[in-house]
Amino acid sequence: MVQFTRGPFPATRPRRLRANAFSRNLMRENTLTPHDLIFPVFVLEGANQREAIASMPGIERLSIDLLVQKAKHLHSLGVPALALFPVTPSEVKSLHGDEAFNPDGLAQRAIKSLKDAVPELGIMTDVALDPFTTHGQDGIIDDTGYVLNDTTVEVLVKQAISHAEAGADVVAPSDMMDGRIGAIRGALESHGFCNTAIMAYSAKYASAYYGPFRDAVGSAGNLKGGSKANYQMDPANLNEALHECALDLQEGADMIMVKPGMPYLDVVRRVKDELAAPTFAYQVSGEYAMHQAAAANGWLNGDAVMMESLMAFKRAGADGILSYYAEAAAELLNG
Repeated sequence: MVQFTRGPFPATRPRRLRANAFSRNLMRENTLTPHDLIFPVFVLEGANQREAIASMPGIERLSIDLLVQKAKHLHSLGVPALALFPVTPSEVKSLHGDEAFNPDGLAQRAIKSLKDAVPELGIMTDVALDPFTTHGQDGIIDDTGYVLNDTTVEVLVKQAISHAEAGADVVAPSDMMDGRIGAIRGALESHGFCNTAIMAYSAKYASAYYGPFRDAVGSAGNLKGGSKANYQMDPANLNEALHECALDLQEGADMIMVKPGMPYLDVVRRVKDELAAPTFAYQVSGEYAMHQAAAANGWLNGDAVMMESLMAFKRAGADGILSYYAEAAAELLNG
């Protein structure tokens, strides 16, 4: 609770320090820079290929050669990392998602190309099976469609190691299987990848905000409206998020993430306050799509809302933000 030590009006006039730009700048409690941003990108097969994503205006799927060009631009803007998501061709998807750990897979080739071209740019990779399964779930399913936890973890470990071998700086398990952080951390250590970091999607909710992302990676058609509620978190729960984050840290996560972002800023604040660990949040595709649609209709000032929304993450305690606005915001911040 705030302890008031100032006198009443007019001795205290809070507006005094809002009267001029210099004093507003001096009193600003939070700042946003390009170093706070991570740009999620979608990579597809081929050369000189780009595909617009209808539900995410301004975001494209890019072939590796074009993605390398994008990565160089992001690095020049001061964006420290990108998060890589492959658009897996339907012909290599399978019931068990074995393409996820193919050393010559799309994600693995993209990692190698990006690290060769821009070694200073951090490459974060998605560790989950939904882009690789014919059913669109994040793991291996049984005959009833239930996602099998321990069987899935075995495949996730193989996927994470394949990413580390390709040169990934950070592996980011987004699957929400129990125990996968400890298993991946142990495997990374035993394979000599002690400096490969883990950003755990620790509090990933079963949210309706993911729709455009599933369009982007091509898993929506495979999922066919199926639910992920038996492994992703109930949007009604907050205390559970703290337990999930604490467990992942105990198992060896270097960073923890809350997803989605703006509707869950209360979770970000509490996680940061109570666990005091590096905490990230993901401004997901649905959030981005809503802002873009409103701006396109002239209902909102697009740039102003973009920057205000990103500042909200910083104010809530996020150390960094995964956002489809990362490139545009960095350009604006760079003047």
